[in-house]
Amino acid sequence: MLSTAERTFHALLDGVCRLHAGDDGQVDRLAALYAEPTDVRHPMAPLGDTPLVSREDLRQHFAAAGAGRLAGLRAEDVRVHATGDPEVFVGEFTYRGEPDWSVSNVIVFRLRDGLIAESRDYLDHLGLARATGGVDALAERLRA
Repeated sequence: MLSTAERTFHALLDGVCRLHAGDDGQVDRLAALYAEPTDVRHPMAPLGDTPLVSREDLRQHFAAAGAGRLAGLRAEDVRVHATGDPEVFVGEFTYRGEPDWSVSNVIVFRLRDGLIAESRDYLDHLGLARATGGVDALAERLRA
């Protein structure tokens, strides 16, 4: 099962990187990696966590994320770990981009029938905002 989890996790990261490179066709491909219904949460999101519970929610999420292109985005140092629960895996990775930044992240996900049924995405949103020059925009949104 670990190989399925690894393939799914790599497909997710690859799709996100391609999306940020301008391949908007990744929106549907990324949403298709998830079960219907699903339960995706971002507990560390600075603007609050809005659960994503359907593929349509995920399409909208990925479309919005892809609108903010990140030059040279790539996922490196990718590792997937099995847990005591045969459905649950931990994925670690580092996003890197241009000109020269990196942000470490962890995603805990439940895989059923090869699809992501649940995930908790512990992304370093503040680190990403710092790395990509988005701190002022984030601060403005926090003040609103």
